[in-house]
Amino acid sequence: MTSYEPDNVWTIVVAAGTGQRFGGPKQFEVLEDKTIAEWAINTATAASDGVVVVLPAGSTLSAGSVHGGATRTESVRCGLVAVPPEATVICVHDAARPFASTLVFRAVIGAVQAGADGAVPGIAVVDTIKSVDSNGVVLSTPDRLALRAVQTPQAFRADILRRAYASAGDGSDDAAMVEKLGGKVVVVQGDESARKITTPQDLQWARQHAYSLTHGEI
Repeated sequence: MTSYEPDNVWTIVVAAGTGQRFGGPKQFEVLEDKTIAEWAINTATAASDGVVVVLPAGSTLSAGSVHGGATRTESVRCGLVAVPPEATVICVHDAARPFASTLVFRAVIGAVQAGADGAVPGIAVVDTIKSVDSNGVVLSTPDRLALRAVQTPQAFRADILRRAYASAGDGSDDAAMVEKLGGKVVVVQGDESARKITTPQDLQWARQHAYSLTHGEI
């Protein structure tokens, strides 16, 4: 009879951004009684065996937090150093997505446990997408049925994610780093509420959504 060891799941919450497009570090804006980052951290904690929070350089550190780097890729590398070697599945989650649910965490983790090297949540693209050159000339029109807008959390086999980040270079997201190794990454159903807070308009929406969640309107 074979024994089964459950996966040891850790999540890196990336909260080290400077928020250049927003005009400041939006992850520390308050939604109801918690910061945007705290909303994300609380969900990650509920879905994981442990959490590492990556904060901007110069921030005051507490247990379970580390300083990040100049880019998101460098910040994830800093977080990986703090994840214990016994972790078997590692999720990476952007603090600027405060409303990603535990159900989405379970979905990406479950896809990795089912055999994928990585799993990302994605939602269908409703607009027609054009690929253009530097002069704005259309090069192609991809079939939107084959496109997904990808979110976080993203989950990976720990050894594969560590190997991906051991190499030099950047990726547009964590899955892209694993894809460079030839890893199998699958897409699971994402959540419209897991919207990334990027602009002041996004923040206004987030405050309304947090109010609805806190006061039982959703």
